[in-house]
Amino acid sequence: MTNPLLDFSDLPLFDRIQPEHVGPAVDDLMAKADTALETVTAPDFPATWTGIARVLDVATENLGRAWGAVSHLNSVADSPELRAAYNAALPRVTEFWTRLGADERLYAKYKAIDVASLNAEQRQAHKNAIRNFVLSGAELQGADRERFAQIQERQAELSQKFSENALDATDAFAYYATEAEIAGIPADVLQTARAQAEAEGKAGYRLSLKMPSYLPVMQFAASGKLRETLYRAYTTRASDQAAPEFSKFDNSAIMKEILALRLEEAQLLGYRNFGEVSVVAKMAQSPDEVITFLRDLARRARPYAEKDVADLRAFAAGQLGMAELQPWDYAYVGEKLKEARYAFSEQEVKQYFTAPKVLAGLFKIVETLFEVAIRKDSAPVWKPGVEFYRIERNGELVGQFYLDQPARTGKRGGAWMDDVRARWLRPDTGRLQTPVAHLVCNFAEGVGGKPALLTHDDVTTLFHEFGHGLHHMLTQVNERDVSGISGVEWDAVELPSQFMENFCWEWDVLKHMTAHVETGAPLPRALFDKMLAAKNFQSGMQTLRQVEFSLFDMLLHTSHKPADDLMGLLNEVRREVAVIPSPPYSRTAHTFSHIFSGGYAAGYYSYKWAEVLSADAYAAFEEAATAAPSPSGDDGGKTTVTVETGRKYRQAILEAGGSRPAMESFKAFRGREPSIDALLRHQGMA
Repeated sequence: MTNPLLDFSDLPLFDRIQPEHVGPAVDDLMAKADTALETVTAPDFPATWTGIARVLDVATENLGRAWGAVSHLNSVADSPELRAAYNAALPRVTEFWTRLGADERLYAKYKAIDVASLNAEQRQAHKNAIRNFVLSGAELQGADRERFAQIQERQAELSQKFSENALDATDAFAYYATEAEIAGIPADVLQTARAQAEAEGKAGYRLSLKMPSYLPVMQFAASGKLRETLYRAYTTRASDQAAPEFSKFDNSAIMKEILALRLEEAQLLGYRNFGEVSVVAKMAQSPDEVITFLRDLARRARPYAEKDVADLRAFAAGQLGMAELQPWDYAYVGEKLKEARYAFSEQEVKQYFTAPKVLAGLFKIVETLFEVAIRKDSAPVWKPGVEFYRIERNGELVGQFYLDQPARTGKRGGAWMDDVRARWLRPDTGRLQTPVAHLVCNFAEGVGGKPALLTHDDVTTLFHEFGHGLHHMLTQVNERDVSGISGVEWDAVELPSQFMENFCWEWDVLKHMTAHVETGAPLPRALFDKMLAAKNFQSGMQTLRQVEFSLFDMLLHTSHKPADDLMGLLNEVRREVAVIPSPPYSRTAHTFSHIFSGGYAAGYYSYKWAEVLSADAYAAFEEAATAAPSPSGDDGGKTTVTVETGRKYRQAILEAGGSRPAMESFKAFRGREPSIDALLRHQGMA
């Protein structure tokens, strides 16, 4: 077997996959999947769950795993050759999944399955499958069916192009700062910037729009002109407002067409708009419920946000001599105010969070809380520096994961978790397949032989993505379509990730995951107390920022007409929600990958929705610890009750996966429906 994409004996052979393998592998796997589809839809094939799974699901899982490996490489190791191979295969892969989801023969076969013969996991998976057939156009006929398929193929093509433009626009920009411009920028950032400029044979410091470079400039650079330069470049990426040399990355027309296709798709399915389609598979019952939730949250947060802005302006005028703040000033002034008010800076904190020590601390809390062991493991990887681990319980393998932390050219921005394969009691072999996940971040690399330094936000991001990974890997569900994150309502899928973020504010956790990069000393308790005091600094502003994104997304997919200029809608939402004005040229929507290429269309609200769930879930740990103080005076009692609560959380939420509605899982853990109170309290807005 010479094509590594056709080897399913174990883990993907990432070190051997080449662009020329993509086309032949897709041809082979799609032919086998087509044969399997014809087999199970034949009139004489029995309509049984395991019978269909043994033939069709095995074939489609192979296709999904191979294409997943290609898609992953396209996100983390982009090259012109791989991009060309990916784009050549994408229409065919999209056409297959669209055709499979709308196959009326297969739909009829699923409807003929005796539900009484299924176990609880299979019944939930069957219920989801019937719903998905309808949403995939299985009940459409004739020209409508053909048009629906065309829409899916075109949307896939446009979403990929949107993502490419956002990546290329980010990678293409560089500003070479002089010695006169760099005052205030942290030394480690400058060291990296100098090395990158030298590698290109350029003078000065190479500043980019990738987060490890862009964010410290906005927070710390004393030069307002420099901040403005990068701010303008960042907020006009992939838009009609970008510099002429970047106009080829403009996403404007792509966004308009995507929105028009989504509306047409919704109307073909009998819905008024795409927002209504989106919530069918979510906890929220309607777009109106979502919009009401967001506006209520905005109303509660606004007084705190307005005070945040007033504080910034007063401090800027009184202490920094800045009478009028510009959009590129707020992060800088915010950092100065935080330093003045709480007597510490992000840069000071960062020296204690070395990547290896943070990872060890994360593993320690996961091992303690969820009664597992995390061990280094080996597997073929796509880049040096990518790590691979295994999770065990009582010596038995539970799951495995790849960890890709550093930012680099050709790697999509942001952070995410994706699945490599799901837990599945395989119908073809009868053996249990264990889950494997990708955990991807974009952190600065270490410089001068020292370990990488993480900001506290980076630490929170790592915990967040690991929460997703735990949801995928700790599942005990044996039915692939509802194990782990599969089948979980999209507006509940962020619960485990946001839940893990809370531990980044626990002293008992942080003290085990810090060591000063120079001295090795742990984070001082006094510095942690300052961080904790500053935890809700600008939480009102941050909440409104998320509400702005979420409300714009939902209105874009409900009341907005695709032919209209979406900037008009965005400006309306900003007038309603925002407390910091945006300049007329700002085009942040043009790189809003979550909703145009990331699966969050009419679903970005899920972050705030799930935050209600995660805050309430974490409150159970707070309540348990308060109710059971240690009689000996140490933290033994607290640890014991935390482990007991962790076990209950693991069993009710993580292990159950998508095998039942998210509300049932939440109630199994908390004994009641969620309340917003814990979220408001955690964010200082009670």
